[in-house]
Amino acid sequence: MRVVLLGPPGAGKGTQAQIIAGQLGVPAISTGDIFRANVSGQTELGRKAKAYMDAGDLVPDEITVAMVRDRLAEPDAKAGFLLDGFPRTIAQAEQLASSLAELGNKLDRVLELVVDEDELVRRLSGRRMLVDGQMVQRDDDKPETVRHRLEVYREQTAPLSGFYESEGLLSRIDAIGEVEVVTGRAMQALGAADPEQPTQG
Repeated sequence: MRVVLLGPPGAGKGTQAQIIAGQLGVPAISTGDIFRANVSGQTELGRKAKAYMDAGDLVPDEITVAMVRDRLAEPDAKAGFLLDGFPRTIAQAEQLASSLAELGNKLDRVLELVVDEDELVRRLSGRRMLVDGQMVQRDDDKPETVRHRLEVYREQTAPLSGFYESEGLLSRIDAIGEVEVVTGRAMQALGAADPEQPTQG
């Protein structure tokens, strides 16, 4: 099964990606992991990406897409995958579709984790980290910063929701609730759970 997972910061994408991929028996692939692997492995794409990152610039789509395409061509992704953090734009979604077509594949489903903005702000601005024995809030988790991050997400990535809906691939998942309950909703949307059986939790 080939799945893309969408959702704003704080929706629980990272957690759900690992669990859902585990239940489907496919690798969870995040763009962060792909970037780190290419940069630390000093691949040609990694070196190109690092030059942009070191300059504080966004890595161009063609480099990101090429890295993702290479990763999806690896043996463990032959039977399927769950993509987390890619695509982020409609242009990337179109390039992903053509990359998969070259590999003789296509997406089966796109899951969008849906959480209202107030809950996302509460979740993200409630995070703390330990610094010199004190629990402090990270700068990027302050409420005003969180709202800005959500605004950027809405502008750049949320249009993907409409794009995939028009392709008939989108399932929206209510991502409020216990982790296992949200996973159950996602698995049901994927048709991987038996709808006759009540969701655990």
